[in-house]
Amino acid sequence: MKTLYLMRHGETLFNQLQLIQGWCDSPLTEQGRIQAQQAGAYFEEKGIHFNYLYSSTSERACETLELVSKRSDYKRLKGLKEFNFGRMEGQPEYLHPNRRRGQKGHGEFYLQYDGESDSQLEKRVKETIVKLVEEAEAGASILAVSHAGAIMSFYRQSDVPASFDLSLSNCSILKYEIREKQFILAELIDPVHQKQWFF
Repeated sequence: MKTLYLMRHGETLFNQLQLIQGWCDSPLTEQGRIQAQQAGAYFEEKGIHFNYLYSSTSERACETLELVSKRSDYKRLKGLKEFNFGRMEGQPEYLHPNRRRGQKGHGEFYLQYDGESDSQLEKRVKETIVKLVEEAEAGASILAVSHAGAIMSFYRQSDVPASFDLSLSNCSILKYEIREKQFILAELIDPVHQKQWFF
């Protein structure tokens, strides 16, 4: 069995200002750095050590990973980047399109702004995660720091309880156990608010 901890970055300036943040970047706030340190303390307290470390190429994810792991021997992967919102990047979050009842993503809305579609995001994120897990040795423990939209796109492709309404706060972690190439969601961990959900 292999274990994947898929984690969202800490709070950023754009999160605080409620601005659309995808491929563009903004720095972690002081609160975001504290959140990353709290996540690092959680892993340390549980005695969890990582054989492999990965991050989105975005600075906010890299800094989060460095604060969590206190290591620099990680790989940056473009495939772990956030949804590309194109020309809508940096705009107020209230400009996101209204979603129909039950709609989870943005469909093809952002293609018209030179961004990407839900299906494009889902494909690149899934391919990236599957590949990094396949390359890991048996029994490995993996930490990958990414973004809310990217993580949610992977989550929606997994076998998950239909009744569970997932919300990813900063530095939340999805723990997957991988057996015979099957990704099994085991836990949602919120180290900042000290909460855990088991599946």
